[in-house]
Amino acid sequence: MQSPSGLTASISGNGCHVGKRSERLVIRKKDGRAVWQIPMARLHEIILDARGLSITTDLLTALAERGIRTSIIAFNGKPVAEIASPLLTAVVETRKAQFEALTNGRGLRLAKAVVAGKIRNQLRLLKYFGKYISTSQPDLFSSLQEDISAMDDARRGIEQVAETSLDETRAQLMGIEGQAGQRYWSAVGRIIGGRVPFPGRTHRGASDPVNVMLNFGYGVLYSQVWGAVHFAGLEPFAGFLHTDRAGKPSLVFDMVEEFRAPVVDRTVISMAQLGQVRALRTPGMLDGDLKTEFLSKLLERIDGTESFDGGKYRIRSIIQKQCRLAASFIRGSIEEYRPFRFKW
Repeated sequence: MQSPSGLTASISGNGCHVGKRSERLVIRKKDGRAVWQIPMARLHEIILDARGLSITTDLLTALAERGIRTSIIAFNGKPVAEIASPLLTAVVETRKAQFEALTNGRGLRLAKAVVAGKIRNQLRLLKYFGKYISTSQPDLFSSLQEDISAMDDARRGIEQVAETSLDETRAQLMGIEGQAGQRYWSAVGRIIGGRVPFPGRTHRGASDPVNVMLNFGYGVLYSQVWGAVHFAGLEPFAGFLHTDRAGKPSLVFDMVEEFRAPVVDRTVISMAQLGQVRALRTPGMLDGDLKTEFLSKLLERIDGTESFDGGKYRIRSIIQKQCRLAASFIRGSIEEYRPFRFKW
């Protein structure tokens, strides 16, 4: 996938070997034949399947030195590893402030903003799809307006959540998020309208194509946000809305929330409406063609432009800007964190 900032190379293939020759990334088959190569100067990032590939440390070193992020993603989209140079960002001041924010109120305020931003973009996505059916499907349009109104009420309720302690407030925020989420996913099911099975939102153990695509898409989005969190000098494993658990990049989960609906959900719903979501050959796993098509459309969306901060920016750049904004808020350089607002 080519973008103005460089190419995103998604690499898979059982038994393939990924290495370097001079200034080029080279992919070879088991028999040593080179099947694809590209100058590293043209790369922005590479995404590797977690199974079946081998990669040289020479290549990993060269990519890190050039600031090219390497993401390793499991078959279900779950990020396995992010590889980047620790020398490309200064982190001491920001990370110290991040841990202080757990108790000084800034983390609590960021958590409230994160939930409000997520719900706002969810209801805006419903408005986006609703504007195309206002006359052709008036009953569906009317039911969407009810969902949007209820979700907006839930969002406004966040302002009334008392700022006592982060632990106490977190439970209330997650409750509001869940309340809005029930409305949202019910509405998504009606928008898809039987074009493809969608039994409701399923996280772990999903077997239907819509949920499998959503889970895989969020994994790709996590890798984008994880890189942006890293380059903003933040600690990925110290979040505010999501609890700290061993091996869980909780701040990445926080920062991804405002981008789920306008990036991944919009792509999946659009493909479902166009009849481009097919039954899975193996339940719970994207097949080759559907995975390739979905990943291409998702990366195209990530490199698409949105109105933001008085200009037009690629979503990839907006993610980076928002993570830097969060870092500025955590350090006390600014007094408010404003989530990204999807223009519908």
